[in-house]
Amino acid sequence: MFRSLWISALACVLFWSPLSAQELSAPAIAIPEFSEIRDRGRAVEVTLALSKGVPFRLRLVEDPVELQIELQGASLSALAVPELDKSEEVAGLNATPVSANWSRLSVELERPHAIETAQMRVDEASGAAVLQIILRAISRSEFAALSEPRSETMVLPAAPRTRQQGDRALVIVLDPGHGGFDPGAQNGGYSEAVLMLTFARELREKLVRSGTFEVILTRNADRFVPLPERVAIARRARADAFISLHADALAAGRATGATVYTLSDEGSDEASQILAERMDRADLLAGVDLSGADDAVATVLMELARAETRPRSELLAGHLVSQMDLALGGMHKRPRAQADFSVLRAPDIPSALVELGFLTSDSDLENLLNPYWRDQASEGILRALQGWALDDAASAALIRQ
Repeated sequence: MFRSLWISALACVLFWSPLSAQELSAPAIAIPEFSEIRDRGRAVEVTLALSKGVPFRLRLVEDPVELQIELQGASLSALAVPELDKSEEVAGLNATPVSANWSRLSVELERPHAIETAQMRVDEASGAAVLQIILRAISRSEFAALSEPRSETMVLPAAPRTRQQGDRALVIVLDPGHGGFDPGAQNGGYSEAVLMLTFARELREKLVRSGTFEVILTRNADRFVPLPERVAIARRARADAFISLHADALAAGRATGATVYTLSDEGSDEASQILAERMDRADLLAGVDLSGADDAVATVLMELARAETRPRSELLAGHLVSQMDLALGGMHKRPRAQADFSVLRAPDIPSALVELGFLTSDSDLENLLNPYWRDQASEGILRALQGWALDDAASAALIRQ
């Protein structure tokens, strides 16, 4: 009850409306008025209020004993760190950036503690969040016996929407690839980043006009958005489906036409592996560490989620290939492929990556510059999503039975 009242009060104080695409991609801000560390009986309670939910991870280290709270896509600059401490168990506090996209609050403790519970609650209407961690004192021998790494975990705060049953508008997140300092593929003065943003805006309008979908873009300007943040935007929006849009480059003569990808640890061919590595490279150049992006939840839980999501993604890809092929009169000679694209790693959101063409092909570039071709491609994706929504709802009904 206390936690529910706390987050409700935070949401009311912020006077937030439902999140727009711009707000979804903006950094989360720590709210000092609702953040504190205090003793509650024999436990220590850490409460950190944020303007929106973000992925977090916790780590206990020794020499000195310290709880490290790391938050992805969050700013802690608004916190008056010393004023957080209302606990006799806290020896010191420090807030620092860890990397371009991570911040850390370090809580030094007078004696060893273990993490008893940790939960981030997110208000559905406003997106405002409260992270609450309960620590309990333990002996040094108990602390030394903790498994390595020390009680490390990472949790994504916003669960997906209840699986759609055909009774509501679906939330679709469109992800125009690249952007900002990362233009993607280029040909004749045209860049993949700009072309995909144009297409995503046109596709959004078509989907919204159908009355069947709500649509969010991961970016609505020519700016760089890290790959893990694109996935986080979809999860914060509680998306029903995620579609990443690209028009990449491969050696001349090797690729032409549209292709639809789903996630796989290994690429279905050499070209798929090259494309996946190229997309990750921009994040590495920007200082974004992709190595831990797949640790968004405990591995077992993530694989359980993917066991349900994977066939839904494959079904989505099948509809995309079928309907785009009809709308465009043909696609790549192998229109279905798989690769380890970081942007497809959300374990609980059906996801697909659509290569609309390849900028190394002059005919593909001509298509992407043609408003009629883009309209036909958008129409194919619309019909694919409508067909997938019906089949996905039917599948959900069978599972319930």
